[in-house]
Amino acid sequence: MHRDDYPALRSLGFEDDELKELGLWLPAVGSPAELAEMYVRRSKKKDSLSALREQVRRMCAHAAKEGKRIRHIWFEQKSASKSYVRREEFEKATAAVAEAGLSKTLYVYKMSRLSRRGSGQVGLLLDKFEEQAARLYSVVEHLDSVRGRTFMALFSEQAREQVAELGEFVKLGMDSHKADGKWTGGVTPYGLRAVKGEGRLEHDPKEYPTARRIAEYLLDRKTPAWIAETLNKEGLKTRHGKNWQATGIIALAHAVTWAGLVAQRERMLDKNGRWTGKYHRGGTPLFDKKGNPVSCGEGVITFAEHVKIKEILASRAQKNGPVGNRARGKREISNLLSGIMHCGRCAAKEVSSGPAYRCYTRTNEGAHVCEGVSIGRERADDAVTQAWFAHILSLSPESATLHEIAREWLAYKDPEKENRKAQVTAALESAVGREIKLRKMFIVATRMSEAEYENLQRELDAQIESLKAELAELSREADLSPLLDPEALAALWNGAGVAGQRALLQAALTKKGITLKPSKGRGHRVPAIDRLEFHWREASDPAWDTAFEAGVRLVEATR
Repeated sequence: MHRDDYPALRSLGFEDDELKELGLWLPAVGSPAELAEMYVRRSKKKDSLSALREQVRRMCAHAAKEGKRIRHIWFEQKSASKSYVRREEFEKATAAVAEAGLSKTLYVYKMSRLSRRGSGQVGLLLDKFEEQAARLYSVVEHLDSVRGRTFMALFSEQAREQVAELGEFVKLGMDSHKADGKWTGGVTPYGLRAVKGEGRLEHDPKEYPTARRIAEYLLDRKTPAWIAETLNKEGLKTRHGKNWQATGIIALAHAVTWAGLVAQRERMLDKNGRWTGKYHRGGTPLFDKKGNPVSCGEGVITFAEHVKIKEILASRAQKNGPVGNRARGKREISNLLSGIMHCGRCAAKEVSSGPAYRCYTRTNEGAHVCEGVSIGRERADDAVTQAWFAHILSLSPESATLHEIAREWLAYKDPEKENRKAQVTAALESAVGREIKLRKMFIVATRMSEAEYENLQRELDAQIESLKAELAELSREADLSPLLDPEALAALWNGAGVAGQRALLQAALTKKGITLKPSKGRGHRVPAIDRLEFHWREASDPAWDTAFEAGVRLVEATR
């Protein structure tokens, strides 16, 4: 019987014999105090796997000295400094200790391997560990959170400062390379490749003919959807062996680098003004002091052709906002099932098209790729609404789905509360970080008197306690009462609007959503509900059929 983390250990390059020597062969058993979690992280693929294996060996050796058995090794390749990067394995590792209580110890090789977001994030994590009488141990620094929490915070701040300094140097280097007309790396646009060691682009012999053909189609005012369908009919594939899509053609048309030019792109920010790690499409050319675009090699099209193609696309685009405004804004949601329902032939999303929902692949890649499945919008919406009522009415009051729906509903009705929760969390992390810096300044640098230190410490303590109290209030469990009464449930759904109904529906479904099955033939008409396959978060009980009939009556009564 293999351990749950056996695939991760094999991906690290461990052989079975060594796993047996390290005590990582059989599932670990024992009380939580006898068990431990281990978190292993690398930032990039180029980081050596042999170095990661050595980290695991040293952590296992230390665990053996302490008489601990490793319950699970959590491994992932993610950045630990970017707030927009979600580290699922990190969350699972910390939750196993701080929430589930499966172990009482979490081992990391160094504090920088755990987090590079400073003492704010680490301090909150250690608070949770302390509540569970658990501990964090850093093997290289020989730090135990039970006795060395202050030093852990100092090392965490040091790791964050290193990232900030490195980021500044990287940005400075990239800016200088761009000014010199060098390709700074990344994915090259279709039809071009980077010349290794020279920092410039050149035509890719395999891709350029098709890329130039796409450019000529665009200049001939062919639509991106027509181009994608034409290429797919001929069996031509993208660089990654996939079918062409209209959205991919549009992205190429907007790419400044497709013209062999250095691009300046605007960062995409989240609702709190923080970078999401992504850039807006296309960008604008970088111009030199004389006002000429800076070239970084050969392009599929010329700068003049790039301008002309963008003008052609703009002439067909929906006029939405002031002239020259790049961002068209987020469209208001006007239909219930777009993106939630999937094609029963190819599993692509169904999207709204006129009075019906149609397969996205069929619309963007053509019938050669997928024959497609469609259904009338009104029929599908009615059937899904009745099914949603039936499913909710069949669940017990203790259902996790009901809690999830309540949370989704409150987040939809009160987005400011969710925004405030994110702001309070960030402010709390910042305050904890300032507290650590204050201690460092007083203990190490001795630049202030004891009275000044105590005064500042009191102010920070008050601020931290206030933020913790507000965060606890914002995180209070949602009220489920509207979901337990049929009449209140109907009023909740009908008053939600399309966007609110989508939130309620998605909260009850898994990521698979709803599958729309193909009809048996043209003109073969069956009830819409018979063509829909629902992937609920929780399977409903045997009384679902009765609940469905009640759901139908409830929908009809509230119209």
